[in-house]
Amino acid sequence: MSGISRLMMMILVLWAGAAQAQQMSALARLDATRSYIRDEGRGGLAIDLHLTQAVPYRVFTLDEPRRLVVDFREVDWGGVKAADLLQGSQAGGARFGVFRPGWSRMVVDLAAPLVVETATMATDPNDGEAMVQIRLVASDAADFAARAGAPQTPLWGVPQNADVTRPVARQSGGALVVVLDPGHGGVDPGAQTGGESEANLMLSFARQLKEDLMRAGGFKVVLTRNEDIFVPLETRISIARKAGADVFISLHADALSEGHAAGATVYTLSDTASDEASALLAERHERNDLLAGVDLAGQDDVIAGVLMDMARVETAPRADQLADQLVTGLTAAIGRMHSRPRQSASFSVLKAADIPSVLIEIGFLSNPQDLQNLSSPEWRVKAASGIRAALVEWAASDAARAQLRRQ
Repeated sequence: MSGISRLMMMILVLWAGAAQAQQMSALARLDATRSYIRDEGRGGLAIDLHLTQAVPYRVFTLDEPRRLVVDFREVDWGGVKAADLLQGSQAGGARFGVFRPGWSRMVVDLAAPLVVETATMATDPNDGEAMVQIRLVASDAADFAARAGAPQTPLWGVPQNADVTRPVARQSGGALVVVLDPGHGGVDPGAQTGGESEANLMLSFARQLKEDLMRAGGFKVVLTRNEDIFVPLETRISIARKAGADVFISLHADALSEGHAAGATVYTLSDTASDEASALLAERHERNDLLAGVDLAGQDDVIAGVLMDMARVETAPRADQLADQLVTGLTAAIGRMHSRPRQSASFSVLKAADIPSVLIEIGFLSNPQDLQNLSSPEWRVKAASGIRAALVEWAASDAARAQLRRQ
């Protein structure tokens, strides 16, 4: 049986199992018992939404008919009814559901022209739960109409990606395009210890690493965020693809509430997570953003998943080799590593099918020595030099292997 015939048989088998309706893979759930939409003084409206965790959101109004729209990436509205939340007369009704893959929406019908006065999200640092609070105040029809309108793009709250021309292919000797992903940010500070947050420390380290790579030459470096903002996980992969990434490196520094751990660890995507990764990417990404150079606009999720799994057959070994080289480079530069410096997991940012991707836990904020290291400019210089040396070695050996494959 030819390779194409085998592929078609795989697609037919998988297609038969795809008849069930897809369920939204929600990032947060609404606690209706602690949420409400109710009248507030002087004809206003108060909305409190208690979520199990912080997610990006946006708020805007639409006219004819008048309504408030709140989009989330994303909230599971399972079991929530309008009657559970509505209290008063200013809100004529409410609806909840999936807006598009990866996005959910709440629409509140407005009985009068009300404009958004404030919209905030507060996150509990202890359990990560979040409260979205929206306050609307009375206005007039002309003012409401002037303010109404949907945003221009769904990628709200995310910096515009720079137009990066695709460089000469790395195997041909061009610059290595490295996308650095400082974990967390904005409403998601990550681990927090002694006044330090994982989000800020990783942003500082990413900037220092970028500077080190650019000074060395032979690299083009893009950051998924260059300020303290929340960037959705899928968008981080999209930024990497638009930059023409040869390598994707996500930077983190965890904290443990129990037990003891110290030292750097390098992760790749686990084998058992590959199938789920393809399914989630197919469900939640734009079709032209799944595989470089492949138009999947008219393809079913199952077919897209099969093609991504095929791409991962080549990418996964390259990511493993990159991770091994990073362990070698970091060990030479900083000495101490985690007792198990090479691990695999199902981290979302590792799921790009055609970009070698790794996640580096630079250290543990719960370990005093690691926290001191991460706060030290001198130590960060050493760690950056170890990563740079690893990238240089990996690029050379990867190019040699690519040449052998062509032959």
